Amino acid sequence: MKIRLATVLAVVLAVGGSLAAAENPFTGTWKLNPAKSKLTGDTMKFEKTASGAIRWSGSGVSYTFKVDGKEYTGPFGEAVAWKQIDDTSWQTTSTQKGILLSTDTSKLSPDGKTMTVVSKGTKPSGETFQDTVVYQRISGDKGLLGRWRDKQVKLSAPATLEITPSGQDGLLVKSVGYKWTSDAKFDGKDYPVTGPTVPAGVTVVLKHTGLRSFELLMKQSGKPLFRETYTASQDGRTLTVAGSAVAVNEPYTEVFERQ
Repeated sequence: MKIRLATVLAVVLAVGGSLAAAENPFTGTWKLNPAKSKLTGDTMKFEKTASGAIRWSGSGVSYTFKVDGKEYTGPFGEAVAWKQIDDTSWQTTSTQKGILLSTDTSKLSPDGKTMTVVSKGTKPSGETFQDTVVYQRISGDKGLLGRWRDKQVKLSAPATLEITPSGQDGLLVKSVGYKWTSDAKFDGKDYPVTGPTVPAGVTVVLKHTGLRSFELLMKQSGKPLFRETYTASQDGRTLTVAGSAVAVNEPYTEVFERQ
């Protein structure tokens, strides 16, 4: 359910600069440290449509579904199916290109003020995960309907990236878990992200901002989705990502540590 592409599509990083491999501060293997990161602050909204369906929206994207166990097209082309377990819980399955992304169980607290979402699945690498996100109700007073903000995120299998030089002014980035790849240069052009579960049309555009930092604009089918700034620490031990969805002001910070 958590839609943030910077987390879900962690491989969509493309870093570099015209530096030799030995001097490039971004080259290496990096693993996300959730304890040092700020992953909360996203909001989402469930609302009824005129047809009786439910519209989910968040981070500037949305999709419409019914709680009938049938598949509906999600905001990134994935197939999403919702079914109700009981009065306070729902199960959601999401697939991309015929591959199961996750099975999510959403459970309301007895007072209806919080909702806990547990996501389980297996990455293309074979690594399993069980992530938990707790949401606080902002509006609405019954069931799913209303606006929610996440207040707690627990990741069981944080992302690991492998970054190597590509030509004179770019880098090749691979996600160990999701087997996604991005080969991009700092020339203002869109470069595709490829992999078994990457949504169609995902691209990145890069901009130099300093010797140890750069800006990344993530798009899908030409639509800007996320803007992020990546900064390598002076001691070379961490890579910090500070960003937000383009459509909303919901900043997050992800800290990756060199392995």
